Amino acid sequence: MSPRNGPLRIGIIGAGRMGAQHAGFLDREQDARLVAVADPYSSAMAERCGVPHVRSHQELLARGDMDAVIIASPNQAHVTTAVDCLAAGVPALLEKPVATSRAEADVLLAAEREHGVPVLVGHHRRHHPAVAAARDFVRGGGLGRLVAVNGLWLTKKDDAYFDQEWRRSKGAGVMLINLVHDLDLLRHICGEITTVQARTSNAVRGHEVEETASVIVGFESGALGSFLISDTVVAPWGWDQATEDDPSFPYRPDGSCYSIAGTTGSLSFPQLAHYHHEGTSDWTRPLSTRFVPKGTGDSYTNQLRHFLAVARGEAEPAVSVADAARTLALIETAQRAAESGATETVGPR
Repeated sequence: MSPRNGPLRIGIIGAGRMGAQHAGFLDREQDARLVAVADPYSSAMAERCGVPHVRSHQELLARGDMDAVIIASPNQAHVTTAVDCLAAGVPALLEKPVATSRAEADVLLAAEREHGVPVLVGHHRRHHPAVAAARDFVRGGGLGRLVAVNGLWLTKKDDAYFDQEWRRSKGAGVMLINLVHDLDLLRHICGEITTVQARTSNAVRGHEVEETASVIVGFESGALGSFLISDTVVAPWGWDQATEDDPSFPYRPDGSCYSIAGTTGSLSFPQLAHYHHEGTSDWTRPLSTRFVPKGTGDSYTNQLRHFLAVARGEAEPAVSVADAARTLALIETAQRAAESGATETVGPR
């Protein structure tokens, strides 16, 4: 299907939290409009938006009036849904994770090659202006040689979040739902990750999936990194609190989620405070601080506008299926490391 002139007609598949978020951003975008919602359980979102409701993505595609779709269904349905959209010739913004396994992602890669229809994977944080600025600064040598990276994502999800069974079952968990974002950004900003050690726990809620994870990663460059993540603690540290990217989360402008350090300086994220020495550099000298400039906008709006350009054939996906599959392989390696207790190597790209 070739996108027409005028606002693109978008369908949303999945009317949960993420589907509702996407509907809100579409409502504010003049170059796109929501035309229908597919969800097997509820028509409430479609009714709020004043658009038709259907129960399945097959029914949505059968309408024949979609220029593109946003797939916000549960993780387990991502690949089968996306493959059907590609077969129908409809470009898709597919929420992360791209799949629940690397083998599943390979199925989607094959379908993308077969049909020649683009998929943008919804690692929305890649579109945050601080991410591009940090990547350019780190990879441009602003910190000298990269040595050490640290990250935190610590918060407390409400009990109602787990009312949906899929969030308590294999194919979910804090690693695949949340850590996938952070490790994706660390490899995007700092370079590819080649080795992982990990420990996980489900000691608080006792669900089938992990709620806390600690990982140590080795970068291709020789740098080392660590990340601690939990969705069962009261704490102010993490992307959601630090970035003001999603207004549903309280904002703490004094908090950071990543610390990136090199031989000539360090960088806090998302503030992009660059700490360095003027002149002679040693640990007894006071640090100077400057702030790396960044662009404007929020992740979701920037992502949506990029997706519209992808759907119109004006841009290549900033986060391709192949790229997202590499992040998924990294999460699988971390899960394997947690099970084995050994240092695991990330597979070839």
